[in-house]
Amino acid sequence: MKQGLKRGLFVGRFQPYHLGHHNAIISALKEMDEVLIVVGSAKQSHSMKNPFTCGERIEMISESLKQANVYAKCFIVPIEDMNENAMWVSKVISYSPKFSEVYTNNPLVKQLFEGRGLKVNKMISNEKHIDGKIIRKKMTTGENWKEFVPKVVAEYLEKINAIERLEAILTNEEKQ
Repeated sequence: MKQGLKRGLFVGRFQPYHLGHHNAIISALKEMDEVLIVVGSAKQSHSMKNPFTCGERIEMISESLKQANVYAKCFIVPIEDMNENAMWVSKVISYSPKFSEVYTNNPLVKQLFEGRGLKVNKMISNEKHIDGKIIRKKMTTGENWKEFVPKVVAEYLEKINAIERLEAILTNEEKQ
């Protein structure tokens, strides 16, 4: 990392990438020169908790950041889950370009990174609480979900037939 460069780390599953994520990254870029976006649960897909592939999530994030003219200030790094939380932080650090601060609202992530001596900031978004689980539920029940994601993400999700995928996953999981 260049001398004096401030780079923040932002961790999420982005299932899907929504306005809460987007606005928090834009807000972090007001304090940081760059933001490192870690796409967690990189191997997970095609389940109700993680319906989208890592590549699809990276496309959603990338297109949204390009539209906001901040893509050049961001890195996107996929990271697989680990069943050992203490080791997960080491994995994030080793897979990532150097960073100086972390942005999260997750109490466990906060504790893990603070335990490694890193400064942790609360993510700030001007959106009311937005949750991927709620968006996925709205998508399967025919409710309005598009207002919670950047326009380019809504278009992308329509293009990949996300609602049909979620309905198929839901049907399959209900049978089990």
